[in-house]
Amino acid sequence: MGGVRELAASFVAPGPSGVAVRDRLKHLTAQDVHVLRAVGAHQGALASRDLKARCADGPDHSTESWAGRKRELTKVSSSRIAGAITKATHDQWALARRCQAAHIRSLEAGIKVLKHRLSLPVGEKGTKRAPGGYRSRGEWFHKSRRLKALEHRHAAAVRDWQAGWVRVVRGGKRLLTTRHHLAEAGLTEGEWRERWEAERWFLAADGESGKRYGNETIRVTPDGQVSIKLPAPLTHLANTKHGRYTLTSTTVAFTHRGVEWADRVEGNRAVAYRIHCDTAKDRWYLTASWQRPAVQTIPLQAARAGGVIGVDTNADHFAAYRLDPHGNPAGEPHRFAYDLTGTAHHRDAQLRHALTRLLHWAKQTGVTAIAIEDLDFGAEKTREKHGRRKRFRQLISGIPTGKLKARLVSMAAEQGLAVIAVDPAYTSMWGGQHWQKPLTTPHRKMSRHDAAGIAIGRRALGHPIRRRTAPPPHDRSDRVGHRTVQAAPGARGREGTRPRIPGPRIRSEPPDAARMRATRTPKTVRDVRSDQAWVQDSLLLTE
Repeated sequence: MGGVRELAASFVAPGPSGVAVRDRLKHLTAQDVHVLRAVGAHQGALASRDLKARCADGPDHSTESWAGRKRELTKVSSSRIAGAITKATHDQWALARRCQAAHIRSLEAGIKVLKHRLSLPVGEKGTKRAPGGYRSRGEWFHKSRRLKALEHRHAAAVRDWQAGWVRVVRGGKRLLTTRHHLAEAGLTEGEWRERWEAERWFLAADGESGKRYGNETIRVTPDGQVSIKLPAPLTHLANTKHGRYTLTSTTVAFTHRGVEWADRVEGNRAVAYRIHCDTAKDRWYLTASWQRPAVQTIPLQAARAGGVIGVDTNADHFAAYRLDPHGNPAGEPHRFAYDLTGTAHHRDAQLRHALTRLLHWAKQTGVTAIAIEDLDFGAEKTREKHGRRKRFRQLISGIPTGKLKARLVSMAAEQGLAVIAVDPAYTSMWGGQHWQKPLTTPHRKMSRHDAAGIAIGRRALGHPIRRRTAPPPHDRSDRVGHRTVQAAPGARGREGTRPRIPGPRIRSEPPDAARMRATRTPKTVRDVRSDQAWVQDSLLLTE
């Protein structure tokens, strides 16, 4: 086992730090839509200008430059709107820097694999831990050219990183690329332009505790009335005093977490709002979000107290198995299927539905935690590592590891369940080796994924994955106690020492083999004289 890497310790995932709910703005009048579009376009232009200035600053950014940008924005909007725009700009720039660093690491991983495979002789086979050489001289040549291309991209990315340059597209790079493929997207130029402008609008405001209803810019009263503080150049559109515009024919009512939202609004605690338009459906939505106080996660031992459900994440389903606190599998395996094809909204709904069914079953069983692998396929999706296995790379890329962890933690917290993250190393291999065959019966079909769920759960509970420890030190009998790590000494129903079975104690012959042979009906017909001694009988003489 010298090649086994060191396993990371299991830990309880921290709970969610924020909440977001959404409701549709219905029955908007033509004037309401006109005002929302005007405000969004005006503030979107300010946000684009501020992002350009922030990207130009690069790593030389300072609090003085931030204050200067905010003063310039305040002249054409308001202090609170300027603060919301500059904060959103910094968040967007920081996200671009993180993506740039991830891109550099991906290029480095690809270059490393290419150099390794190019250094091997053509046709040399690989191992489970390292790929082999390329299969032909032609493939070797093309990969050598790709290595040069990746090195050039890596050098350019490193230069941008050191200079602090990032590339950000307000509205989205994918939508920008769609402009050149309108026929394939099924859009006209006017429809694309409308969607592009809507994505670049800025209709958001951060909350502020102590202010009326928790937000001075976009205000929502407890009875659902929405009003907006207009920027300075658009105050002529106001229909109420103090330069505010109130949506005349619509109210919002947050069905999900509505009581929690109302408590915050009536207590004048901070609530952030965002208004956006879905141009494909011609609908407007209002999203409310707020932060939760940091909740101390429960200790790992407390999370293990009631047992866990080990969950193995796959491309099309969750494979889950319940384990008691001593690591014993209980009941039958459960599978929760989902379909990750189609649009992003469809994939997100499928994931939520599968997690909801998983958590409902967890509550019914009475466990205290969900055990899941701490997956990250960032370095596993490179073309250089998996070669021609395009379907496999697409399979890995389709597993929503980041969104899954975020959603599971948020939804489990509402059900009072902890989430234990474990090291994913060897769970499928060791689970299939130690648990798949022993638990397979004529009425229970165990897959490798079900066995991996048991391995994940046992690792979360602090037990080894293998079913038994090494044999006792004296001999193969149970002289020094039973060989098990599945139950504590005082647990009810604990497997005790093996009962005495009469008969020989060797593996080649079962107990009471002679008695079994005597009562067994032969399956083949044979000459009965073969079991008797060769004796010649005397002749019977008659007259």
